[in-house]
Amino acid sequence: MNAVLYLLVALTWGSSFLFAKIGLDGLAPQQVATVRTVLGALTLVAVLVATRRRWPREPRVWGHLLVVSVFLNAVPSSLMAWAEQTVPSGLASIYNATTPIMTLAALAVLVPSERLRGRQVAGIVLGIVGVLVLVGPWNVIGDPEVLASVPGQVALLGMTACYGIGLAYLRRVAVGSAYDPVTLATVQLTLASGLLLLVAPVIATGPVRLDWRIVGAMVALGCVGTGLAYAWNTRLVQAWGAGRASTVTYLTPVVGVVLGVLVLGEHVRWNEPVGGLVVLFGIALASGVGRSTSASRADPGPRRRLNGGRVHGGRPP
Repeated sequence: MNAVLYLLVALTWGSSFLFAKIGLDGLAPQQVATVRTVLGALTLVAVLVATRRRWPREPRVWGHLLVVSVFLNAVPSSLMAWAEQTVPSGLASIYNATTPIMTLAALAVLVPSERLRGRQVAGIVLGIVGVLVLVGPWNVIGDPEVLASVPGQVALLGMTACYGIGLAYLRRVAVGSAYDPVTLATVQLTLASGLLLLVAPVIATGPVRLDWRIVGAMVALGCVGTGLAYAWNTRLVQAWGAGRASTVTYLTPVVGVVLGVLVLGEHVRWNEPVGGLVVLFGIALASGVGRSTSASRADPGPRRRLNGGRVHGGRPP
C-alpha cells in the first residue's frame, strides 16, 4: 500500500508543475498559491467530515502543525508559483529533486538521531555540484532568457529548502502521533489556507481570467496535488521516515519534464537533465548509507509525541 501511495505522490507532484504553469495563464502567482492551498484544505476537510475523524484539541498539535504548514505549504507554494513565471515547468520539477538533499541537511539539525555521516556529506556536496550544473553559469552569461530565470531558480531552491525543513520537522513531531495522516494533513492545510487568505488582500491581487483549462488545472493542482497528495505524503513520512519519503523526488522530475515537453512544448537544455542526474547521484550516495542494527536499537535523542504525550526514546519504524 505504501508503494502505491509513493507512486501516486510522484505522479501528482510531478504534474503539479504543469498545472501551476497553466494556472499562471489567468492568475497571479500568489493567487495560484492561495487557490491550490484552499482547494486542498477543502478537499481534506470533506474527507475528515465524511469519515467522522475528530479535529485535534491539544494546542501543542496545532502549534506544531502551524510550523509545518508554513514550511511545507504556505511559503513553498508561493515560491513555486512566482518562480514558474520565468522558469519552465520541466526545469522546476528537476529543481524539486533537491528536496532529499535539503531534507538530510535539515534532519541533521532538527532530529538528533539523524547525524550526517561521511558519505552523506559527500552526497550533499555532489548535490550542490548538480545544482551548479543545472543553473549553467556559462548560459547565464550569454543568454538573456537564462539570466532572467536565475531569480526564479533561486526561489525554487528556497522552495526545496522549505520542504527539507518542513519534512524534517514533521518527522520529528508526527511519528508516534495519536492522529492519522489525513487528520494531520487537514490541520496543516487548513492553517496554511488561513495564513495565505490573511495576506491575500495585499499580495494576491491582480486581474483574473478563467477558462476550462485554468479551472481544470487548479482543481487538479489543489484537490489532488495539494489535498490528497499531502495526506499520502504524511502517511509515507510516518511509515518510512522523512529521508526515505522525500526520495519521491527521484520520479517527479521525469513526470514534470515529459509533461512540459509534450503538453507545453518546452525545450530542455543539455545541462538540465545532466544536472538533475548529478543531484540524483548525490541523493543516492547520501541516502544509501544504512543504519547499523545497533544504531537502530538505541536512539541517541528523544522524540516528542505530537499529541503532547511524554517524551520517550526509540526510533520510528
